[in-house]
Amino acid sequence: MSSLNALTVAVELATRQRDDALRALQGAQGAHQAALDQMAQLQGYADETQNRWGLRANAQVVPEVMYHHYQFMDRLGHAMGLQTTVVGDHEVRTRTAHQALLAAELRLASLKKLTEKRRAEWEQLQARRDQKQTDERAALQRRSAFNGP
Repeated sequence: MSSLNALTVAVELATRQRDDALRALQGAQGAHQAALDQMAQLQGYADETQNRWGLRANAQVVPEVMYHHYQFMDRLGHAMGLQTTVVGDHEVRTRTAHQALLAAELRLASLKKLTEKRRAEWEQLQARRDQKQTDERAALQRRSAFNGP
């Protein structure tokens, strides 16, 4: 019975670890989504700026303004490149957290299965003991009935 208690404690610990892994995955997914949103925002801003510049393409533009526009677009492109790296890092973290969750769930399932197996073995052992005691009582009653009072 003490092995069942130890397994029950192990199942509780594995459940907590699985719950922690789930929270970590949810956090990683949230951070990944935030990084994707920021990337979309940067892309949208770049597209909007480029579209505004396109409307003025036929207009005469001072070379200094063009220089600043190209410089700004280069910086925006650089920011998008950095954000692409951030998004990739969050994808890796999300994948790692997902793998950790799967491992925790597998461990929990294994411990639960082992606990049920041990519980069934213990119940079977108890049933055998009960049957043995019943058989011994019946044998004693039969002996005393056969031998007389």
